[in-house]
Amino acid sequence: MKPARSFVSAEEVARLAGVSRSAVSRAFTPGASVSEETRKRVMEAAQNLGYHVNHLARGLMRQQSGIVCLIVSDVDTPFQSRLARNLIGRLQQAGKVAMVINSSGSPEAVAGAVRQTLNYRADATVVLSGTPDRAIARTCLDHGQELILINRDQDFDEAHTITVANRDAARQAVLAFERAGCRRLACVTSQAGTPSLAEREQAFLQAARQAGFEPIHWRQGRTTYETGAEAARALFTRQVTPDAAFCINDLMACGFVDAARKEFGLRVPEDLCVIGFDDIEQAGWRAYDLTTFAQPIDRIADKVAVLVRDGSAGGRSGDRIGTRTCLDAPLIWRGTVRAPDLSQQDG
Repeated sequence: MKPARSFVSAEEVARLAGVSRSAVSRAFTPGASVSEETRKRVMEAAQNLGYHVNHLARGLMRQQSGIVCLIVSDVDTPFQSRLARNLIGRLQQAGKVAMVINSSGSPEAVAGAVRQTLNYRADATVVLSGTPDRAIARTCLDHGQELILINRDQDFDEAHTITVANRDAARQAVLAFERAGCRRLACVTSQAGTPSLAEREQAFLQAARQAGFEPIHWRQGRTTYETGAEAARALFTRQVTPDAAFCINDLMACGFVDAARKEFGLRVPEDLCVIGFDDIEQAGWRAYDLTTFAQPIDRIADKVAVLVRDGSAGGRSGDRIGTRTCLDAPLIWRGTVRAPDLSQQDG
């Protein structure tokens, strides 16, 4: 049997190229001072030998591994998978390695996943879902990690939080329904209880009551297509049925629309107006043409890349001050809300 081939060292590259070991290091360091001739010789030698820079070892020498852990649950859902994909791309462009840890969404699973990031000496942990236990989050911070929470407005002074303007969006939804002439508004949500979903739910109910409506409130199950369909079955067998529904995310909205149309014969938007949240790919499909609020995924990913690149990973938690970023979620007007009913408006 052939012995296992060991990794090629920088010293071997230096000997073949006829340069010093430090010249090899400078040749692979962006912006380092090295002549073009030397860089060319080093690159040719590296290619001939099959040499690759050990970025992990290099990072550990300066107390940074270059690893960023993404904690994701429900990674197979359209919004989470798209957000994770964009984050991975931005991090790679920033010279980081993304390590994705898929959790089930339960607090215990998320806490266990966060603990794993310490074993890999990650520079930062980005939590896309679930709420990490406060003690675990504190441990990450105390070990020099940057902690970035997306749609998780937690009160850690050192953590970075990136949220969207859920309250503004919910108020816009009420206004859109009111202008469309809707009078029986419903809020359709799940029992997930995550901070962003809860904020949308509470803001919509509050805005609806302030506008003079008594909204129908339905909260059951998981945040899925099937739960949205079940909500429609429950609401359209009531004595008083809604003529508008704000669904807490697009998956639930798609299920709600399908059940309303196919099982109850309702026309959208003539009989029923529906607004979702996230602007997943399916929302733009002709079958749905869903009016929704767009999560600013590109801006979220850009912000994470900046925080990771410019963060102070490696220092003690008390030396860092976290940032709070709130991004707008613009309304994407499509075909599930009627045009404004001018006869119902003042002036």
